[in-house]
Amino acid sequence: MKKLLVILVIVVVLAGGAYAFMQWRAGQRASQLENLQTETAGRGQLISTIGATGQVRTRQSAILNWNTAGTVDEVRVRVGDQVEAGDKLAELKQTSLPQAIILAQADLVNARKALDDLTTNAETAKIQALQSISSAAQAVRDAQYRLDNYIMPTELQNLSTMDALDQMQKKLDEARLAFEPVKYLPENDPQREELKDALDQAQADYNAAVKRLDYEYALEVAQSNLEKARQDYEKWKDGPNPDDVAAVESRIAAAQAALSQAWIEAPFNGVITLVDTQPGDKVSINSPAFRLDDLSSLLVDVSVSEVDINQIQPGQEVRMTFDAIRGKEYKGLVTEADRVGSDVQGAVEFMVVVELTDPDEEVKPGMTAAVNIVVDELEDVLLVPNRAVRFQEGKQVVYILKDDQVVPVSIQIGSSSDVLSQVVDGELQIGDLIVLNPPTVFESNGPPPFVQRR
Repeated sequence: MKKLLVILVIVVVLAGGAYAFMQWRAGQRASQLENLQTETAGRGQLISTIGATGQVRTRQSAILNWNTAGTVDEVRVRVGDQVEAGDKLAELKQTSLPQAIILAQADLVNARKALDDLTTNAETAKIQALQSISSAAQAVRDAQYRLDNYIMPTELQNLSTMDALDQMQKKLDEARLAFEPVKYLPENDPQREELKDALDQAQADYNAAVKRLDYEYALEVAQSNLEKARQDYEKWKDGPNPDDVAAVESRIAAAQAALSQAWIEAPFNGVITLVDTQPGDKVSINSPAFRLDDLSSLLVDVSVSEVDINQIQPGQEVRMTFDAIRGKEYKGLVTEADRVGSDVQGAVEFMVVVELTDPDEEVKPGMTAAVNIVVDELEDVLLVPNRAVRFQEGKQVVYILKDDQVVPVSIQIGSSSDVLSQVVDGELQIGDLIVLNPPTVFESNGPPPFVQRR
């Protein structure tokens, strides 16, 4: 009997403990249900971005230094001045310049005169060549006329000039030889008269052949002179010899380069953002003078992880904010994305260049920008808060509140932003109350079966 009483007491105690535990557990569940944060599932816009930070820079920036020693004579700009490429910003006193730069002034004068002389001489030579062409052409016509109108003895007309000359030379030699024995006879001697006439005729025929040769030679000389005049004209018609011009222009460029060391010019269009030189300063080579920035285009360089780089391409929209500029969002575009990554402390990163499309005076080079690159923009898609997504048995789920019960619903996530994700498949329906902070008691109590929609 006593043993039975002990057993009954133990059973009562255990039953009471179990009841108390169940009441405590139910109270906890009720308390946690009261503290649940929910959001109604719905459709909307999703902007998927990749975030990064970087510093603003200008497209072009340059520190302009003095290229020689001397004393500053004039400074023509102040901070904030807009300048154009080639504008002279400051100059050194002529009397303070090194000897080499002073001598370059004389070299420049001489080189320019040499270039003028080349041009003038070429024009003169061209005119002379034209005159020579005219004279030589007339000489050719005259020589051709004389040759064409020269009548050779009948017996020579069908022979070439050299053949005729050879025959006439032979005939003349024979006539001289025949006349030699009788040349001292009286002039009225019949035989002497006959041989003398033959000698005279041979001499006349020989002279005729020589004259024809002279006419042909004169024509060849005239034609050669005409060709030479034409070659001279071709040489000078387009101006002086390019090699000569290049040599003189090199002298001019060298002299100008030496002289340009006496001043500083703007290398590109931009704004003077620093002036570090004043009239009267004694400067040396590489002494800094100005900083020039092209503020017409502001860029931000950001590093992107290898995981994200394939989602980025030129032309994508970018949204930017600055800690230094409250309450403003700026727009931009991706202009460049590196094709080769760099190892940064063991992680591979890619440089991406973003250009601001709506900068204002508040945005300044050197500021830190929070950059969000828009890689996807979806309209009218089913959305779920990222903080509500859980993993259960390797699957993505969200908990919903249904009939005062917290139950998991399977989902499949598509694109995501920092706050929301697109639901591309699963059991979640529009209007479901998504639990943003499902209590541990429900998760640890074992997963209830998925709600099946029918």
